[in-house]
Amino acid sequence: MTALPDALAGLLAATASGTPEPRFDAEAIRRETVRMPARDGTLLAADVYRPPVTPAPAVAIRTPYGRRQLAESLLTLARRGYVVVAQDCRGTGDSEPDRWDFMVHEREDSVDLVEWITRQDWYSGFVGALGGSYAGWMQWCTALHPAMSAIAPEVAGFGVGRPARGPNSYLFVNSYSRSVGKGADQLALGYEEAERRMRAETLAGGWFNEPLDAPFPASLRERHPRLRTLPPDAAREWLWEHYRAADPAGRAELVTTALGGNRVTYEDLSRWSALFPRRVGDGYLFPRAADGELFGALRTPSLSITGWYDWGLDYTLATWERLVRLAPEPVRSRSRLLITPAAHHRPGYREGREDHPELDRVYRSAHILDLLDHWYTAVREDRLDDWPAVVYYLMGANEWRSAPAWPPPEATVRELYLGAGGTLTARPPSAPSEPDRFTYDPADPVPTVGGSLVSSVYVPGSVDVAAVQARADVLTYTTAPLEHDLDVAGPLRLVLYASSSAVDTDFTARLTDVFQDGRAIQLQSATLRARFRHPGGEVAPLEPGRVYRLDVDLWATANRFRAGHRIRLDVTSSDFPRFDRNTNRGGEPGPPVPAEQAVFHDPRHPSRLVLSVLPQGESA
Repeated sequence: MTALPDALAGLLAATASGTPEPRFDAEAIRRETVRMPARDGTLLAADVYRPPVTPAPAVAIRTPYGRRQLAESLLTLARRGYVVVAQDCRGTGDSEPDRWDFMVHEREDSVDLVEWITRQDWYSGFVGALGGSYAGWMQWCTALHPAMSAIAPEVAGFGVGRPARGPNSYLFVNSYSRSVGKGADQLALGYEEAERRMRAETLAGGWFNEPLDAPFPASLRERHPRLRTLPPDAAREWLWEHYRAADPAGRAELVTTALGGNRVTYEDLSRWSALFPRRVGDGYLFPRAADGELFGALRTPSLSITGWYDWGLDYTLATWERLVRLAPEPVRSRSRLLITPAAHHRPGYREGREDHPELDRVYRSAHILDLLDHWYTAVREDRLDDWPAVVYYLMGANEWRSAPAWPPPEATVRELYLGAGGTLTARPPSAPSEPDRFTYDPADPVPTVGGSLVSSVYVPGSVDVAAVQARADVLTYTTAPLEHDLDVAGPLRLVLYASSSAVDTDFTARLTDVFQDGRAIQLQSATLRARFRHPGGEVAPLEPGRVYRLDVDLWATANRFRAGHRIRLDVTSSDFPRFDRNTNRGGEPGPPVPAEQAVFHDPRHPSRLVLSVLPQGESA
């Protein structure tokens, strides 16, 4: 561990007193609305904030949420000497047309925006970007233009993420797919009220019972007779290549023909991707480039920002892993990763917030302008030595740490084994023991409490889950009180040996920090859908009663488990409405059925939690 430079440490700790004075008064900034033609002639609306002295470095943002929601922040950047260009994504805000197709046109439209900027008389040769979540995805798209100088995508990955082989983030899909775009509820009601009005519908839905091998819709087979003559695997390959070759309008037409509707939603793309070969994952978001080609095309250093309770934490970490492996130099050596204690758009970790004001920050565009200004200045002045490769927040200790790579190279693997009586110990099982059993009833799922959420109604982050752990359908495994502080920083994984009475079901794991007062603070959780248990993407049912090894990816965390605290692992089969609930039927028509689940922890079946632990000296 190395200390952070003072300026960066101050910015992250939210105690900085050296916020730059604006160079210009607000009245000196000229705001102009322009209509930019995309390559197909569609007119996209944008506001340009121009300081009185140009040429000047530019910062661009593309957003579907309304370009003027960040007007105050954009004006602040302009007062600091940046030309700021804020564009409504196609089909949103004041941009043409009247429908928003999720992610379909964004790669091309983003590149076109950068090209437009380079042709303006105020262009100085530097273009950065701004924005998080969907707007963060747009930053990655702009990075494919050779003129981009640097980006700082917040809570957003690039061309990677969750393929259609796991539980759907149902809470997010149900609210987001219908609350963004022209005429959407949130524009009139606000995100929180829109989600509240959908809450009853959300809790009534969220059933998963897809066939093990998703069939092609009849409308798609009628439109493309070739699909009727090819073997299933060959038909999927043909459809993927046909989709890749199409232009954006053709891709949108393919999706709406197959699934109905008059626009492409996030939910549609999740369903659509199930028709492709399993190897594609969610490469459908960038269909014209394979993994290596996509990252190999990057010419722009990035500051990737995420949080331990962000809904897209796994996206960002997967993007970082591919970037440092596949991107060209100097992109690899000039890019940086920042992991905060925040959730997606709200505070995440809250323990100790009275003494640590940084815990109340959400680390999004409107709140971290000083940080972004610091980053872009460092890039322009070639002072990136001021930025460690990786900066992360160690929860529990409530301090910022730095590392030359992620995971921290000094971290080592430590395994804690599940045992009889709910124990969790460093000793592998040495004697036979009976499995632990519970009944998963889809009609009475374990409720979502905290964690990595996108919600204006459900509280994300470090929520006490002790009440949920007391349910009969939640198994808990807990260590003895720790004798010394234990710092965990890196990936988390559960190796679970389990059986089920169902042909398809889910297994959910949750890691918690049990305080001395009995609170069990949520750190990280994830779910594995059993049909997708094979790493290569093969879809296979379960044989009821047979014991399987299931590897549950628990993403990652960084937390100090203090002396006297305990480490606890939960195992259950639902986390609703965060994830849709498995009906246990494996695609067979009919109402949901309960499943009898068993978790094994004997010498033949050593179920274990795999942690990344820092050397003990790092805990001092």
